[in-house]
Amino acid sequence: MKTSSIHQTVIFNALPLAVYELLMDEKQHAAFTEAPARIGKQVNDTFEVFEGYCQGKNLELIPGVKIVQEWNFAEDGWPDDHYSICTFELRPVDVGTELKFTQTGVPIHKLEALEFGWKEYYWDRMQDYLTKEPS
Repeated sequence: MKTSSIHQTVIFNALPLAVYELLMDEKQHAAFTEAPARIGKQVNDTFEVFEGYCQGKNLELIPGVKIVQEWNFAEDGWPDDHYSICTFELRPVDVGTELKFTQTGVPIHKLEALEFGWKEYYWDRMQDYLTKEPS
């Protein structure tokens, strides 16, 4: 199976630790995705998001700095035993946090859909969640 990589950079108006927690905290993740999330917070813990559509394991966690996880997607043509590696690197910038995202090992026939999916289901929703006024 041929694979490729995704590289995306997003700026959030929030501190790096807040962006990290948005990705790693079950309640916050469920709030911005509007889907149940089960996320372990330690290296080697597993996670499951979007009702099992995505699942995997934490490989490296540095709060407020870096998340490395293996991801499997319940997609046609995505082998059950194939995991891509997703790396979220966070660094402070003047306006908040720069998130550099890399996903390696993406089946080539899923590349375009996943590039769009990260933007629509993660980055845009995270931006909306972080800019909402507290109730």
